[in-house]
Amino acid sequence: MMSAFSPVYFADENALGLAKLLRRAGREDVLHPGRPALPEVPLGTPDLEWMPIAGAAGFIVVTRDRRIRTRPAELAAYREHGIRSVWIGVKHDLRPEKQAALFLRHEERLVREIIKRGEGPWALAMSTRDLRPVRLSGW
Repeated sequence: MMSAFSPVYFADENALGLAKLLRRAGREDVLHPGRPALPEVPLGTPDLEWMPIAGAAGFIVVTRDRRIRTRPAELAAYREHGIRSVWIGVKHDLRPEKQAALFLRHEERLVREIIKRGEGPWALAMSTRDLRPVRLSGW
């Protein structure tokens, strides 16, 4: 059973297909670049421009970009804006349908982890086997 806490997820453009599938399934708690509900993040917005918006809003970032956690500028943005993120970290690329199934399979545990970890910055990796914390480079 899901808790009363209901996070809002922001899928970056690397996870756009996942976000669109979840939106079509009726999920109002999933936003992505180009959504009318988020006009300040149009399609094509660079990471360093949407990260302050996602951090200030308290969104949980969902991404497939494995390098976002290691680039110096993005790491600084993680720290500065308290980014909380979930990286879909599987060894091979998954189609959006499989990403959505993976997300839904781990969602209850993900909500517990979000509550437990609180304010950011932090990052989790979601795989076919588990959901685990990941070390942000340089920390």
